[in-house]
Amino acid sequence: MSADQATSGLTLGIDIGGTKVAAGLVDPAGNILFHTRVPMVSTGDAAAGLNSVVEAIKAVFAAKPESEKSLAGIGVCSPGPLDPRTGVVINPPNLPCWRNFPLADELKRVFKVPARVDNDANAAGLAEAIWGAGIGYHDVFYTTIGTGIGTGIVFGQKIYHGRTGSAAEGGHMTIDYKGPRCLCGKYGCIEILAAGPAIGRRAQAKFAGGANQDSKILKIAGGAVDQVHAEAVGEAFRQGDALAKEILEETADLITIWLGNIVDLLEPEVMIFGGGVSGLMSAFFGRFKENLPKWSINPHPTDIPIVIAKYGSDAGVAGAAALCRM
Repeated sequence: MSADQATSGLTLGIDIGGTKVAAGLVDPAGNILFHTRVPMVSTGDAAAGLNSVVEAIKAVFAAKPESEKSLAGIGVCSPGPLDPRTGVVINPPNLPCWRNFPLADELKRVFKVPARVDNDANAAGLAEAIWGAGIGYHDVFYTTIGTGIGTGIVFGQKIYHGRTGSAAEGGHMTIDYKGPRCLCGKYGCIEILAAGPAIGRRAQAKFAGGANQDSKILKIAGGAVDQVHAEAVGEAFRQGDALAKEILEETADLITIWLGNIVDLLEPEVMIFGGGVSGLMSAFFGRFKENLPKWSINPHPTDIPIVIAKYGSDAGVAGAAALCRM
């Protein structure tokens, strides 16, 4: 797209999941002007999957008809694997409808505007760099912590993709090679050790053999150990539960080890945390900073700001729209 298009006009941000397509209309300042969602038909053929995306976009145009004429581009966050350079969705497990599907080209064909495709963490990191918590920083490291851990690296408001477009899989950096096996196949990834499900597993282990029965965590989970998840730990922590604090401190220490590696490798100017678990872990940002010097050879690791992302649950839509501003 032209430089004028990249800095003016409205963009559409499309966030695709296994069951939904969210679409948002975003202005040049990063404000989401309109937001809608439709079901994603992910188990049919490729055309049915594309039609779900097309219907989401048409729903935006129906609500905001003036936007169709001033649209600068369409950005899409799609589950991977994908190729951000060609806009091809390769073979995402939760989108079986698409195999080597040229999503960007198909959207260009239908709507006659530029289209770009990338993964959610890359795109969300870009939105934060352009419009959010990363404003004013050249080198931005972004992580989203929820049911998994994703990362994005943005230099000068440009996503770092690496040689083939597969860079920035920071959630699958091993910090304990004797640790549990991650779903990616590696052992001791930060994702398997510190994402939401890991917090739940760590909490469940605390109740082995009938221990810690007086913890608020168990009460919040209805007394069933197998129903103890990160949400229960978080709520118990907010209620002042000592065991919940202990579990989250252990999680924070694992994340700090990981951040030490990030600092030594990238030395970013800012580290931004998004995702549902990050809101919970923000209470431990001070602990991160206090302990970072133990896990980094950088002489000034505590000088790097650690901040919460701006966009929260709108990260997918804002990130997708930001792809059109690169």
